[in-house]
Amino acid sequence: MASLKEIKTRIASVRNTLKITSAMKMVAAAKLHHAQQITVGMQPYEEQLHAILNNLLASQQVMETFDSALVADKEGFTTQTLPVKGDAKRVAIVAFSSNSSLCGGFNSNAIRQLTTIVKNLREHGFQTADIDLYTIGRKISDAARRMGFSPIVTTEDEDTRLEHQALVEHPNYDDAAFLAQRLIKSFADDHVDQIVLVYNHYASTASQPSVYENYLPLVLPRPSRISNPSSPVNLQSSAIPDTDSYCILEPSGTEVLQSLLPKVLLLKIYSVLLDTNAAEHAARTVAMQIASDNAQKLLDELTLQYNKSRQQKITAEILDIVGGLQR
Repeated sequence: MASLKEIKTRIASVRNTLKITSAMKMVAAAKLHHAQQITVGMQPYEEQLHAILNNLLASQQVMETFDSALVADKEGFTTQTLPVKGDAKRVAIVAFSSNSSLCGGFNSNAIRQLTTIVKNLREHGFQTADIDLYTIGRKISDAARRMGFSPIVTTEDEDTRLEHQALVEHPNYDDAAFLAQRLIKSFADDHVDQIVLVYNHYASTASQPSVYENYLPLVLPRPSRISNPSSPVNLQSSAIPDTDSYCILEPSGTEVLQSLLPKVLLLKIYSVLLDTNAAEHAARTVAMQIASDNAQKLLDELTLQYNKSRQQKITAEILDIVGGLQR
């Protein structure tokens, strides 16, 4: 049985741990609130951008003359379609994670999703040399190296290849746009045939599922799928109210659409960064809450054990004294 001194030392250790986990929970909750504010602030712009895009797509005349190398033209191609050898000779994966741990299964879920995708690609004939892996975050970068990859993200210095670890903790549009431009250029120059994003989606504070989706080629609804031009399809699956307003497009709807698509693609990378950032803080908030609850439970058990041991020791001393007096 542990001595009183040992139990007291453990109580002090657990109490210090409880202070740390409680503080980390408060910090993560504050950062989550800040990330949510940024996301909510960007949402009206993103919705309006997609509303304009959808209204253009609702025009049969625009779609008939529209042609872009960034848009998927394969039948049955969806946002969840993984590359197949033959259809694509070279693919790129952009994987997101956090730089630090203590956030529950956040990083392990993203790494598991990446591992599953790489395994699927290899089963379809892709070799490691056929996959360009861009890693955003230290944890996913370390996992990629263990898988045999040399994860890269090209920076403004053409001779420097670095993981964009700062993007995870402090997402900003300029760096996200630069990364998106490099990805678009790589796809437009036929260096890669398909680009896949892997990240954790912030569904709620308690749920951050790991997801993947195709970044390029972009999946757009075709005219045959649009039944009513006055009710445009929303790519983000959120309701956009019907509008009776009309506008004059200059120079033409097709040229406006070609200019709008890159903006949507640039915004997508920034949105994923914000989504990942919010998911990380939510996961860390929950993890630290669970750790604090466990620490408090252990503290209560140790305190009870300490009091029992102390009471037994006092009782034994009293019995010795009483026994000595009776003699």
